Amino acid sequence: MKLSKKDTTLNEKDALQDMLEAEKLLMSYYSAAVVEGSCKAFRKEILKNYTSSADTQFSVFEQMLARGYYDVKPAQKPMIDEKTKIFSKVLKEVKTG
Repeated sequence: MKLSKKDTTLNEKDALQDMLEAEKLLMSYYSAAVVEGSCKAFRKEILKNYTSSADTQFSVFEQMLARGYYDVKPAQKPMIDEKTKIFSKVLKEVKTG
């Protein structure tokens, strides 16, 4: 079966989703590299690339949001309070160790 260009071309939403996922993956690689880096110059360059990738990821996210491709629901106060309580407890446990 021969595929047409229409069958193999990403639409805008899929292309943006692919870019978003690629930037997230790239950021995870940069994060691992900075943790493993043993040279200040290397770590500095990786952190610069990480920041650039984070900016690109956020730009893609904003484009998806503007086009209605990404649904973000505001967090309700009880949910925020619950998460704050959980993270405060974890932080306290980490500090007291």
